[in-house]
Amino acid sequence: MARAPTYSSRPPGPWGARGGDAGEATLLDFIQLTVNGIAVGCVYALVALGFVLIYKATEIVNFAQGDLLMLGAFIAFSLIALFGWPYWAALLVSVAALAVFGVMLDRVVFRPIIGQPQFAVVMLTIGVGFVIRSGASMVPAWGTETHGLDTPFTNRVVRLGELVIAYEYLAVIAGTAVLCLALYAFFRFTKLGVAMQASSQNQLAAYYMGIPVKTVFSLIWGLSAGVAAAAGVLLAPISLVDVNMGFIGLKAFPAAVLGGFGSIPGAVVGGVIIGVIEQLAAAYLPEGFKDVAAYLVLLAVLVVRPEGIFGEAVRKRV
Repeated sequence: MARAPTYSSRPPGPWGARGGDAGEATLLDFIQLTVNGIAVGCVYALVALGFVLIYKATEIVNFAQGDLLMLGAFIAFSLIALFGWPYWAALLVSVAALAVFGVMLDRVVFRPIIGQPQFAVVMLTIGVGFVIRSGASMVPAWGTETHGLDTPFTNRVVRLGELVIAYEYLAVIAGTAVLCLALYAFFRFTKLGVAMQASSQNQLAAYYMGIPVKTVFSLIWGLSAGVAAAAGVLLAPISLVDVNMGFIGLKAFPAAVLGGFGSIPGAVVGGVIIGVIEQLAAAYLPEGFKDVAAYLVLLAVLVVRPEGIFGEAVRKRV
């Protein structure tokens, strides 16, 4: 399984905690771990946003979302490392390329199975993820090796007194905030965004109002894939780039469930919560709790509130 993201309680560099055991951890260590957790949580949030966008529109849970993140990171790596493109140009092209790929994925793969049992659709998304991963491993310049990616933020830090924060982590947080604001403005103030919301809420009513529902669904797939690509490019300099980056979707999916599957704000909040819990658990709990602590919290929340933090309870009359 991928080591991405390779965040730990005491990573090398500017994030190294100065305390030895958990009992010796200082307030500064706690703050750094929390910011670290927010950064990784933001990546979870962006992938979870892809889950939510597609589910709200089509009621499909796309388990290939993490592999789209990986594909976007590899495209950016190729443009920057192999062709010498500037970072920002590579970021934009990667997002655009994955958006087009997402549209084609909907039209060629998923649209023909509309109306089939949900289990079949879920298995298809898992299969698509395997195909993307295998295809990436066969590209000569990518292969199964791990690749580094230099960015304008590499090896730069900001110092706030004794607190030292790497620019790469701040870039993840800032990038997530910008994307979330852009998505909010898109859905709130543009005709296409309103059409997407209408199609996700009531397909038949949207169709009768003249909205091309199938086209809108394809655009939602493209938007979701573009967001995943942005997450992959932001994550790449921290976790490095390899074909197993897509396994981050296994953490992003619980983030979407925790926040309330179908809620865009919930996806962001759920991702940040899981990211912070992971980092604090790694520092303050016995070894092994890092990978299960977030799921324990998820189970606890779902016992009290099965629809998630921001989810709405749905009641059906029989």
